[in-house]
Amino acid sequence: MIGKTLLQILRESTYTTVLSGYAMLEESGYPAIRDGEASYDIEQKYGYSADEMFSSSFFNARTEQFFSFYRNEILSALDKPPGKGFYEIAELERRGFFQSIITRRVFGLPQKAGCKNVINLHGSVYDNYCPHCKKTYPVEYIRNSKRVPLCVNCSSVVRPRVCLFGEMVDNQIMTRAAGEVQKADVLLILGTNLKTQLCAQLVQYYEGEKLILVKEAPHFSDKYADLVVNERVDDTLEKIIKELGDETWVK
Repeated sequence: MIGKTLLQILRESTYTTVLSGYAMLEESGYPAIRDGEASYDIEQKYGYSADEMFSSSFFNARTEQFFSFYRNEILSALDKPPGKGFYEIAELERRGFFQSIITRRVFGLPQKAGCKNVINLHGSVYDNYCPHCKKTYPVEYIRNSKRVPLCVNCSSVVRPRVCLFGEMVDNQIMTRAAGEVQKADVLLILGTNLKTQLCAQLVQYYEGEKLILVKEAPHFSDKYADLVVNERVDDTLEKIIKELGDETWVK
């Protein structure tokens, strides 16, 4: 029933923007390094919390320790494929039901699954550069470095083009994301609640007709949505695709 209801809403929409939240990362088997037991293990291992280490101040003051954490805890997850939910988003985008996908996650999972119009608010671990001479480097250069990765041209520290804690989102990227939300008839929020940073940054720009939440756990902010589905994102998207059959929607 929920698949039919959501599909009808998507059919009636002329522009649907998707916000992909943290639970989609967890559904893909990526570690929740800032929460629970994983967070405790990291602090025991390094002597600092994940939040402290994944920050601009830590990058500048303890660069070698930053890259040790970054390689071992962040880049080690890159061999995991995207979860089913990301492939389902890509399928619905391919068929014309989704027009843009926005995420704060830096692993590039929507693109790996085949999504085309993706905005990575916090950048991507696959994009690395020298701040001094601007030479770019693949993620393998960081993964294979023994200590601090240095530019082969000027010996400056190679930096991941990701937004660390304490840094502002690039203004051009934020403007583009706000524009995608503003022109949407339907805003589909997957795997997060309305009080998270992703929604706090972007929902204020929404002027459309249907704000839909899909996430497992109820939250007090659910009352501000037009429709709430409390189940896994990948299960809900699967229901939409099954209901869809062979249909492609041209908008």
